Parts: sequence; C-alpha cells; structure tokens
Amino acid sequence: MATPAWLPRHDAIGGARRAYEAAALLTALALLAGHGLRLAAAPGSPWPWLPLALVAGAAAADLASGLVHWLADSWGRESMPILGRRLPRPFRVHHVNPADFLRRDWLDTNGDVAALVALVLAPALALPLDTATGRIAAAFLTAFGAAALPTNQVHQWAHMPRPPRAVRWLQDRGLLLGRAAHAQHHRAPHTRPLTASQATPDPGVAPLPCRSP
Repeated sequence: MATPAWLPRHDAIGGARRAYEAAALLTALALLAGHGLRLAAAPGSPWPWLPLALVAGAAAADLASGLVHWLADSWGRESMPILGRRLPRPFRVHHVNPADFLRRDWLDTNGDVAALVALVLAPALALPLDTATGRIAAAFLTAFGAAALPTNQVHQWAHMPRPPRAVRWLQDRGLLLGRAAHAQHHRAPHTRPLTASQATPDPGVAPLPCRSP
C-alpha cells in the first residue's frame, strides 16, 4: 500500500550529507578493526575481566540505544538549532509514519550512528594496553562500538515485512529486535520503551509518552 502523501517524511539527504555519512561509516569500521588488532596484540589477558568487559560493553550499547530513542521521543523540539532536524525530527516522523523508515538506504540509516561511534572509539586509541585496566577499558569501548554501530539497521530490519533470512532467524530466537516485539512500541500511547538491538523491553528507561512531530 502506498504511503499517504500527507504523512510527514524523513528529510532527503544531498551529496554532501551522503559523503559525510560514508566517511563516518568508513571511519567507525576502521576504528573497530584497529581496536580489535590492538587488543589481539596486547600482552596478557586479564581473565575473566576481559570477557566480562566485552559483554558489559555490548549491554551498555543496548541500553544507550534505548536511552537515545527515549530522549528523542520525549524531549526537545524539531525547531532546536542544529540538533532539531537531526535527532528529534527523525524519531517523531518515525512514530507518525513508521513505513517511511524503509525508504532510507544503508548510508542514510547508519551514517549518524557511525559518527557517534567514531567519537567514542577515536579517543579510546589513547588507552594504554600495557596495563590490565587499559585493556579492560579498551575491550569495553570496542564492544560498545561494535554493538552500537548496527542499532539503527537492526531497528529498520524490525520494520521489514521480509528481512534477510539470517536476520529473521536471529529475530525468531530473540537475539535481535523483531517485528512483533517492536510493534508494541508503536502502539498508542507509545509508552513501551524498547532497546534497538534486543527483543526485550529496556528496564532502565522510565516510559513517557512520545511527542508528535
């Protein structure tokens, strides 16, 4: 079914914005690869703290995705300078016209998240890996970045009637946010908070109704 013309749509992006988002994605992926190589070459392995840091980093990214979603749904206005069109507006449009999310291509869907991930991972390169504390902190931030990077893509997959087969397999087993679980968040009054990468409610976020665009 075609989307009614009167519904709001996400802003179209131009060439400069696409170049920025492509650069952000390449930078985030390069930083993740660099951190992985640094950790692999680091001396020693502070077992069991290093694996725990990886799990904690991934969980923190999942929580952060839920917090960002809640903040953008509940606070601020589209008229805010700089951030208004980039943070509140896409989320508000999404609640009024969820199907429009499927028009956004891979760059548009993931570029802004990649920029935020790069801002986390770039300064983390200064962490010394010759101490257990440094390795644990680096592992935490690397896992945080790796789990945070695909959150918006996972969100888009949860809106697809027919996601890729491997994605559907993970959704069916509760390892990724699925269509049925995410649909609860889109039911009025939109007070069911959900993290972007897991098919379970985020218990760390107090539900508030989202504002309309």
